Amino acid sequence: MEFIIRQERTEDYSLTENVVERAFADAEHSDHNEHKLVSRIRKSNAFIPSLSLVAVDQNDDKIVGHILLSKLKIRNENRTAESLALAPVSVIPEYQNRGVGKQLIHAALQQAKKMGYESVVVLGHPPYYPKFGFKKASLWGIQAPFEVPDEAFMAMELQEGALGHVSGLVEYPSVFFE
Repeated sequence: MEFIIRQERTEDYSLTENVVERAFADAEHSDHNEHKLVSRIRKSNAFIPSLSLVAVDQNDDKIVGHILLSKLKIRNENRTAESLALAPVSVIPEYQNRGVGKQLIHAALQQAKKMGYESVVVLGHPPYYPKFGFKKASLWGIQAPFEVPDEAFMAMELQEGALGHVSGLVEYPSVFFE
């Protein structure tokens, strides 16, 4: 399978939301509203267009996957640090387990690092995300703003030592809770 990763375009929005909806249709740990979250993030100050990427099947020019990194804050009583949320990463069912998600994640993390972002936070499957360099966020004293298993709430440094001076509660943009 040949596919390319590129920045999402405005004209892709409805197609992308369909991809996200299909990707999570049968997901066990989902409210099945991830496509609505993507739409809300795009309309918020947390949206970074160059970190909204799609995977396109070159054979039929069809969007088969999407990833979104958006701004968040990590706050404690002394300091606020900017970071990124990886949420969601989506691949339509018939393209899952073919490396599409992996390539989307690598491309998004590489782009974020190139843009000067220092860290990324993800709530995800503990066996999957460590392959990309994610570790339990609690190792840096970073906590989720909701109840979640420690091993499922992860962070990674895009710049070496970036989280060494960061700890506190993750503050997702309000659009995550609408």
